[in-house]
Parts: sequence; C-alpha cells; structure tokens
Amino acid sequence: MPTLSPEEALIYAMITTAAVDGRITDDELMRIGSIVKELPPFLNYDHDWLVKEAKDCSKVVAAPGGLDSVLDLIVDALPEHLEETAYVLCAEVAATDLRVRLEEVRFLELLAGRLKLDKLICAALERGAKARHQQIDPATPTRPWTPTTR
Repeated sequence: MPTLSPEEALIYAMITTAAVDGRITDDELMRIGSIVKELPPFLNYDHDWLVKEAKDCSKVVAAPGGLDSVLDLIVDALPEHLEETAYVLCAEVAATDLRVRLEEVRFLELLAGRLKLDKLICAALERGAKARHQQIDPATPTRPWTPTTR
C-alpha cells in the first residue's frame, strides 16, 4: 500500500467522499479542484497531479477492502492538526451537489470514527459546510445534510 503525503491524504478523503455513492459529479470534481487551488494546505502542492491522485485513489477504493484501505492511508498520513480539516473538506464535497447521499453520510461517520473526532465538532463542521451552500432565494431551500437515496 502506498504512503501518502498530508496533501494526498486530504485529496484521497475528498475523492472518496465524492465516489462512495457510485459516481463523482462534475460539481464535486470542480469543488475539489477549487479547494486544492485555493486553500492553504495545498499551497505547495502541484495542482497538475490532482487527476493522477484521483485515479490512484479510485484504484485503492475499487480493490477488495478498498474503503478500509483508503481510510487507513488517510489516517496514517494526516498530522493531528489536519484531521478536522480533512473532515470539513469532505463535508464541503458532500454538500456540493446540495444533497448528501446516505453513502456519503456513512463515509463521513467512518472518517470521524477513524480520526476520533468529537461528534459536536463534526456537527459544527457540517453546519459550516451547509451554510456555505445555502441559496439566496429562500424559495429554493437546500437541505445538504438530509440523507437521500437515489
């Protein structure tokens, strides 16, 4: 199993969040790309490698026991000060398409468990992600943290 850098671990976490429901939407890919381009954890990251990381992550997830393997890779690579960062970035990706699928909720729960994150901290991070995705027109309410099925 490969060893990841902290930046790669954050990317693997986001890609896995987007992929756990069986498909990655264009909106999710664009959001991951903008996160990598804009946020401080990725300042020294070569953005040209993002597609490669996404493909490598997909291979790990697709293998037998892939979800456990990718969680192990993420947890092993993240320093403690980036654990909440990983969770909030995953929450951002999950909220991108304005519907959080049950599979995404479950992955967030697994990630929080592996990172030993407090439930109240997770709730606050999720609420922040939801707040950033609200629409101006209240007639079009969004409920990103209402689990849905296909």
